[in-house]
Amino acid sequence: MSKEYFKGINKIKFEGKESDNPLAFKYYNPDQIISGKTMREHFKFAIAYWHSFCGQGSDLFGTGTQKFKWDISSDPIQAAKDKADAAFEFISKMGFDYFCFHDVDLIDEGSTFFEFENRLSLITEYLKKKKSEYGIKILWGTANCFSNPRYMNGASTNPDFNVVARAGAQIKLALDATISLGGENYVFWGGREGYMSLLNTDMERELDHMGRFLEIVRDYGRQQGFKGNFLVEPKPMEPMKHQYDFDSATAIGFLKEYGLDKDFKINIEVNHATLAQHTMQHELSVAARSGMLGSIDANRGDYQNGWDTDQFPNNILETTEAMLVFLKTGGLQGGGVNFDAKIRRNSTDVDDLFHAHIGGADTFARALITADKIINSSVYNELREKRYSSFNSGKGREFELGKLKLYDLYDLAKINGELPLKSGKQELFENIINQYI
Repeated sequence: MSKEYFKGINKIKFEGKESDNPLAFKYYNPDQIISGKTMREHFKFAIAYWHSFCGQGSDLFGTGTQKFKWDISSDPIQAAKDKADAAFEFISKMGFDYFCFHDVDLIDEGSTFFEFENRLSLITEYLKKKKSEYGIKILWGTANCFSNPRYMNGASTNPDFNVVARAGAQIKLALDATISLGGENYVFWGGREGYMSLLNTDMERELDHMGRFLEIVRDYGRQQGFKGNFLVEPKPMEPMKHQYDFDSATAIGFLKEYGLDKDFKINIEVNHATLAQHTMQHELSVAARSGMLGSIDANRGDYQNGWDTDQFPNNILETTEAMLVFLKTGGLQGGGVNFDAKIRRNSTDVDDLFHAHIGGADTFARALITADKIINSSVYNELREKRYSSFNSGKGREFELGKLKLYDLYDLAKINGELPLKSGKQELFENIINQYI
C-alpha cells in the first residue's frame, strides 16, 4: 500500500454555502446541472502537476520554503514514483478527474537524452498503473522546452538547427507519453519562442520554422492515432521580451496562415490574458469566434505586479463575466479547466494546497451559477440584442447580407441627416451583473 501523504484529510465534498467547513466545497457541486450539463462536465477540473507537486515555493530572491514528503528520496526513480503517489492521492481526495503535466514534471531529465527517454518510459508505465487504480485521466500533456539552458534561444525557433532537432525529439517523447496515457489534448506553450532583440533575430524565418515544426508534430501525432486537440497557449512576453504567440488573436492568425487551424485550438490562461492587456472574457470571445476555444488555465495575476504570479482564482466578478462568454459560446471544445496556479511562498502546510483548489473550484462554480441566472432570469440578453436591432431588418439587414455598396450608405446618410445619440447603458449592464452575484 502506498504511503499516505495527506493524513487527516478526507475526500472533499460539497456542503453548500452555509457550511463553515474549510475543507468542503461551498458552490462546486459536481452533479449540479447548469445549462444542460453537470458542473463536472462543464469544467473537467484538472490539477497542474508542476505547480502542485513540483513547486517548492522558490522565487528569484530565495530558495524553496515548502518541504514535502514526496521530495525526500535521492533516487530519481523513487522520487518520481513518490510524487506520483502523492499526486494521485491529492487529486482523488479533491474529487477531480484530471491532471496536466510537462514531461520533466514527471521525472528528472538525467544527464543524457537516452537516460531521459528511459526514465520517461519507466514513469509512464507507473502512471498507467496509478490511472487504472484511481480512474484519473490526463487532460493534456506537454514538453518543457523552455527551462533547460539549451533552449535559451528558443526551441522550434532556435537559430541552431541541432537545438530544433533536440526539441523535436523531446516533444516526440512527451507526445508518445501523452498518447500512451490516454491524454485528451496536447499543449504547446512557446516560452522561449520569441526574441530578446530584433537586432539578431530573423523573425520571418523563425515564424516559418515554428509553423513547419508544429506541422510535423501534428502529422506524427495523427499517424500515431492521436485524435485529440493540439492546443497553443498564448502569452505576450516573459521569459522572452516578446513571444510570437502574443494573444489569442495572434495565435489564431498564425495557425490559419500555416494551415494548422483544423487541428489546433487555443488554451487560454487568465494571467497571460492580463499580461497582454486583455481580460479573460476578451480572450475567450476571440477564440470562440473562430471555433477554437479549446481549454482554460485558471489562475489570476496581481494588478500591482507586472509579471505572471499564477495565483489561484478568487475574483468572482471577473470570472462571472468570463462565464457569460463561456455559456453563450457553448463552453470548451475538448479541453477543461486546469488550475495552473501555485500556493504562495509562505503557504507551507499540506492543507494549503486543498484550500487553494477548493477556492478556485468554488469561484468557477459560483460564477457559472451566476452567469446562468443572468442569462435566463434578467434582461441582460434582451438589452444586448436591442443594441443591434437596427441590423435585424431593412437596410441594416441588407448590409449584413452584403447587398449594399458604399454609395448606398452615402445615400442613406443624406436621407437620415444628423442622428440622435443612443446610450450603451454600460452602468445598467454592470448593475445587472452585481445584482446576481
